[in-house]
Amino acid sequence: MPENDFARTLVRKAREDLDALVVLHQRGRIADAILGFHAQQAVEKALKGLLVARGWELRRTHDLRFLVEQAAALGLDLPDDLEVEWLTPWATELRYDEFADDPLERERAVSVATSAVEFAEHAIA
Repeated sequence: MPENDFARTLVRKAREDLDALVVLHQRGRIADAILGFHAQQAVEKALKGLLVARGWELRRTHDLRFLVEQAAALGLDLPDDLEVEWLTPWATELRYDEFADDPLERERAVSVATSAVEFAEHAIA
């Protein structure tokens, strides 16, 4: 699959996670682990889509700090509000741990995921 097609697929998948996040957030009474997972996944896929569109070889990682660093190394000018590293643990660690130290900042998670996905959609359109 050509890079741009794969990048668009990743960003489409990011949008799907964001859509799930928004619906679940609006429902209330959904566990932080579920919302945090979809927020992290939306951001991860959006960043990977941006990177792949720039020729980056996809790597298996959930580390959002690493992905942001890779974006900077490729000269991508990410939005200022895209401070996403705090979402990394929600990818896997907190999905299997009932005792998270801090609850998910739900509004912030939705906001950051929305920003990441919308930026990626615009950038690779």
